[in-house]
Amino acid sequence: MVFSQLMDFVPQREFQACVARHRADWHLRRFSCWDQWLCMAFAQLTHRESLRDIESCLRAVSGKPYHLGIRGEVSRSTLADANERRDWRVYADLAKVLIAMARPLYAHDPLIAELDSTVYALESTTIDVCLSLCPWAPYERSRGAVKMHTLLDLRGSIPTFIDITHGRSHDVLALDRIAFEPGAFYVMDRGYLSFERLFRIHQSGAFFVTRALRTTQMGRQRSRQVARDSGLRSDQTVLLTGVKTRHHYPVALRRVSYRDLISSKRFVFLSNHFRLPALTIAQLYQNRWSIEVFFKWIKQHLRIKSFLGNSPNAVKTQIWIAVSVYVLVAIAQKTLGVDASLYTFLQVVGLTAFEKVPILQVFERSNPSNSRMEADLGSNQLNLFEF
Repeated sequence: MVFSQLMDFVPQREFQACVARHRADWHLRRFSCWDQWLCMAFAQLTHRESLRDIESCLRAVSGKPYHLGIRGEVSRSTLADANERRDWRVYADLAKVLIAMARPLYAHDPLIAELDSTVYALESTTIDVCLSLCPWAPYERSRGAVKMHTLLDLRGSIPTFIDITHGRSHDVLALDRIAFEPGAFYVMDRGYLSFERLFRIHQSGAFFVTRALRTTQMGRQRSRQVARDSGLRSDQTVLLTGVKTRHHYPVALRRVSYRDLISSKRFVFLSNHFRLPALTIAQLYQNRWSIEVFFKWIKQHLRIKSFLGNSPNAVKTQIWIAVSVYVLVAIAQKTLGVDASLYTFLQVVGLTAFEKVPILQVFERSNPSNSRMEADLGSNQLNLFEF
C-alpha cells in the first residue's frame, strides 16, 4: 500500500531505540508505540479530525489496517490512553532522527549566491487551545495557547529545533535552549533582541542577523559606501552606548540601514558579520519569511490546530508526530525524485493511502503533463463533438 511504502522510510531500528530509551513499550501487551505512530501519522496524512474519525475510518476498511502495519486493535479509548500516557519524547526523538536524514538531502539547495554557510531562521507561532480544558497553557485572560518555538534550516525548510511551551512564555527564552553552530547564521526578529544572549552567539563563533529597536542606543565608529539604488542607505560599524547594553555586548556591531524599494519601509539590521556585502545582510533577513510560510503550511495541511487530547503529553505528542510526518514527506519526495510540491505529494499520498500500487506510479498517473502526452501519442479515439 502507498501508506506502507511511505512508512518504510522510517528507520525501524532507530524508532525502537527511541522507544527503549524512554521505556514507552514497558509492560504493553497490545497497541504498541509503533501502532500509535501509524494511527496518528495516518490521521495527519488523511486529515482525520477526531479519535472517533480515526477509529471509524480504520474499522470501515476491514483487514487493511493489518496491511498498513497496525497490529493492535484500534479504538478511540486505546488511542486516547496512548496519547495521554506514552512519553511524547519518543516522537520528539523520532523527529530528530528524521531531521538528521532529511538535512543532507537538501544541503545543496540554493539560498544566496555569496553564501555557503548554513542559515537558520528562528521564530515562534501560537496555537490556540481551550483554556478550561488546558489550564496548563495560559495565554490571555480568557484564552489558552501553546507556543511552538522553531529553528528552521532555510535550505529545504527543515526544522532543526522545536520547543513547545505555554502561550505566555517569552520568545527570547528559546535562545537559552539552543546549541549554536560555529559558522552558521541565525536570522531572527526583534522579539529575540537580547544583547546578552546575542553576545553568547558571537562567542560561540556563530553569526546573527536581527533588527534594531528604535530605542537602541548606538554610537557610530565608521561608515562604508553603499549603492543607494539597491535600497541600501548606510553600512556602519557601531558600539552600543546604553547603560546596560554596552556591558551586555561590549564589542563592535554592524548596522545596515535598508529601504524597501516597493513598500518604502525602512529597516535597520544588526549583525556581527563584517565581511558579507551589506545587501546580502538585508537579503538574509528577507529569507526569514520562509519560516512564516512553514508555519502557515503545517497549520493548513497538518492537524495541529485542533488536538486529540488535552494534557501536555497528548498535545506535545500530536505536534511532534505532525512534524515527523512533515519531515518524512520531505524525505520521501526528495529520495524518490518526485517532481511535485510538498503540498501535492501530501495530498496524493493521503488520497491513495489504501491503494496497492508503487508510490511512484501514483505520481506518474497524477501528472497531467504525462497524461496529455499519452493522449496525444497513443489515443485514436474519435472526438464525440468533431463533425
